[in-house]
Amino acid sequence: MKKNLLIISLILTGSITMAQQKMTPELLWQVQRLSVLGLNDDGSTLFYELKTPNIENDNFDSKYYKMPVTGGIATEIAKENVKTKDKNIAPDGSYKLFHKEVHIEDIKGADVYKNLAKSDVYIYSDLDIRHWDTWQDGSYNHLFYKKTEAEDETGIDIMPNEPYHTPQRPFGGDEDYIWSPDSKSIYYVSKKLKGKAYATSTNTDIYKYNLDSKTTENISENNKGYDTNPAFSSKGSLAWLQMKTDGNESDKNDIVVLSDGIQQNLTANWDGTVNSFLWDNTGNHIYFTAPVDGTVQLFRVNHPGKKRIAPVVEQLSEGQFDIASIIVEKNNTLLVTRTDMNHAAEIYSFNLKNRSFTKLTSINDELYNSIAMPKVEKRYVTTTDGKQMLVWVILPPNFDASKKYPTLLYAQGGPQSALSQFYSYRWNFQLMASQGYIVVAPNRRGMPGHGVEWNAAISKDWGGQVMDDYLSAIDDLAKEPYVDKNRLAAVGASFGGYSVFYLAGIHNKRFKTFISHDGVFDTRTMYGTTEELFFVNNDFGGSYWDKNNVLAQKAYHEFNPITKISDWDTPMLIIQGGKDYRVPIEQGLSAFQAAQLLGIKSKLLYFPEENHWILKPQNALVWQHEFFKWLKETL
Repeated sequence: MKKNLLIISLILTGSITMAQQKMTPELLWQVQRLSVLGLNDDGSTLFYELKTPNIENDNFDSKYYKMPVTGGIATEIAKENVKTKDKNIAPDGSYKLFHKEVHIEDIKGADVYKNLAKSDVYIYSDLDIRHWDTWQDGSYNHLFYKKTEAEDETGIDIMPNEPYHTPQRPFGGDEDYIWSPDSKSIYYVSKKLKGKAYATSTNTDIYKYNLDSKTTENISENNKGYDTNPAFSSKGSLAWLQMKTDGNESDKNDIVVLSDGIQQNLTANWDGTVNSFLWDNTGNHIYFTAPVDGTVQLFRVNHPGKKRIAPVVEQLSEGQFDIASIIVEKNNTLLVTRTDMNHAAEIYSFNLKNRSFTKLTSINDELYNSIAMPKVEKRYVTTTDGKQMLVWVILPPNFDASKKYPTLLYAQGGPQSALSQFYSYRWNFQLMASQGYIVVAPNRRGMPGHGVEWNAAISKDWGGQVMDDYLSAIDDLAKEPYVDKNRLAAVGASFGGYSVFYLAGIHNKRFKTFISHDGVFDTRTMYGTTEELFFVNNDFGGSYWDKNNVLAQKAYHEFNPITKISDWDTPMLIIQGGKDYRVPIEQGLSAFQAAQLLGIKSKLLYFPEENHWILKPQNALVWQHEFFKWLKETL
């Protein structure tokens, strides 16, 4: 009996010990990453892929699974047995769509000078010289179609000799093209602009290519901003996402429907912005996801068609999580993927009648069940202009309010990106809190999910109200007895990195240390070297040489971190990617050089082969360890 009690005691002790394990960089890089691949032809089976980081090989291992869409046991299968319905095959089965690179222009020296094949020069006479992490080499993504049974990849180019991309670069895929229901036309997305016009505009359009006449029609010509993600309903109505303002990549994103020759904006009068959408099975409604109050939720809007009634937007879900994607509607349920700050993506079903979720996969439950979880709290802080600002507060596992904790102010990038219940593998709040830090993550000015006005308020005001929002958030938390106000740090990437550089010059000794990743240090050289000029034109207000433009001059002087460098007096870790063409290398190098010459304790992490993100597993682990090493040394 005593022996049995001892065994039970040891088992329980072991369970408790496992439950008290805290998230570490190594554990974070054991988390499996789920990607939905699609459904089979009759929609009864769902296929998904699990990617697991392989640290030794510095890449990812993949496994493939299938499961009933109604839920049940998932079965591992070989990659060749993934049999998803191919959206790129015409509805009548006649043709198949595909895309590939086509050489259109001679830009490389070896192309211009055929006798100098070993030259590695690029020759440009206009802009659009590089994008994201790739230099323009004269090749373009083009869309082709071929007979379904044809084995070769020759096909018919629907954009012959056109120096434009479909899919869009850098992130476009086959969501940029679809078949018409009658299989007679192809609809595709492209930004048919060249050079300076391409670099300064967001004007993508939806084009209709007729297979019989070989002619192309621009069906969204009247809209000068983004037109993306075309999708047909079961009734043959075409919907897509639309932003109105040319040059504004973060404008309100609406759902537009073309039906019987009439265009209708279904979300025009709704004070929000759409992430993604899916037609319902009847063709009478559209489901969509959108940020709201620091989360991403499910919504539905009706399509009135010819009826004289206004579209009505209805929020379907609510809770402390993000709906990352909508997969399919089946038997009065929606299949979705869902995340929160403590859990990576899993597949759930959402019952449309009782508005409840059922978890269908448990990919990482064994790992998460062994980890003591941080607590995520929602807090509201009054800003300097009297608004209520949502602030996420992430508390360390086994939080003890009688103790004092070092605290990190997290500055989100974008600057118009939602700070919601996402799960990041780099800026992971679960990991930060598990190292003993309180994380303060404000939904400051510029973020979607709090109305269009709040979202738009940051443009041309980078160093204005948003900086007050940051300081309001950290000052409010610093009043709590469990926050060690003598051990505060500010950390962030991209616009968050800019925020760190800017706060370093105005923080009035609030912070003890800073970490900036790929941050904008000098708005003038940023304008001179970034690749998407439409972004800086919109957010800065124009060029730095336009002395009559008051808003632009404010961006390049008052709101420029470099002008406040003489007030820097705090240790700083600076991280920079060598292939980051969005916030190019001179930003990080200039900041580090200035800090060193000022005699400020500083360190530079330079990743020569990484872009605006850190993607390779071993680099990511170095990033995490250096991040926490710096905090340990300076905070």
